[in-house]
Amino acid sequence: MLSVGFRALFRREILRFVRRPKNTFMPPAITNVLYFAVFGLILGGRIDQIAGFDYILFIVPGLVVLGAISNAFENASFSIFHGRWNEYIHETLTSPLSYVEMVVAYVGASAVRGLIVGVIITVVGRLFVPISIEHGLYLVATMVVITSLFAGFGIIGGLVARDFDDLTVMNQFILRPLVFFGAVFYSLGTFEQAWQVNLSLLNPMVYMVDSVRFGLLGYSDLISVGILPEPYTDFAPLASLAVLTACTLLVLGIDVYLFKTGYGLTD
Repeated sequence: MLSVGFRALFRREILRFVRRPKNTFMPPAITNVLYFAVFGLILGGRIDQIAGFDYILFIVPGLVVLGAISNAFENASFSIFHGRWNEYIHETLTSPLSYVEMVVAYVGASAVRGLIVGVIITVVGRLFVPISIEHGLYLVATMVVITSLFAGFGIIGGLVARDFDDLTVMNQFILRPLVFFGAVFYSLGTFEQAWQVNLSLLNPMVYMVDSVRFGLLGYSDLISVGILPEPYTDFAPLASLAVLTACTLLVLGIDVYLFKTGYGLTD
């Protein structure tokens, strides 16, 4: 059963971004209207279908991933760093909460923000193109895993950062470029050389975008390029989700360890 302290911390972190929708929910909504208008309507009409899907529909999953994980990371990193900067995080550290409860509360709240933004982007995309969910349970599981993963990374970022500029660098110059090169606006099947596919597969964002695309559209690049040998090719999305889940648990374990050792918290 969840403790009172855990519920209080989780509620505080939720209210922190819910009370400021102009700063948390409006920017991704407006940004993605522009994405869909420019990349979907204007450029999409000049691009052939990809994997049998209209271009504007094909890019929806990638934009959902971009918005969801960016906001999950940003929420966790800012919350931790802001608490350090203003020294009110010591109230959490001196509470009777376990370190696991602290991490889960911060990660859970940040993941919720990421999930809400993902839904907002999907709704915005629905205004431009019909969207049907092919594998709902798989999609939900994937979104929970990847938002939790980047919320966990956000905690690490918040502990490592020495000023607010560090948070911007992490999000804008590391996270977003990886997502853009993670098959958001293109398919791995468009590559003519095997080395191009293999190089792309080194980017972890490819697996996240592909998983969400499989959940939304029922299409997976990992199946089409044959990342797994026959007869296991069709299990590529499940294998991808399993690896992402393992990575999430590992990152959360690191978060708990950093809290226990007081890294960045007692400076």
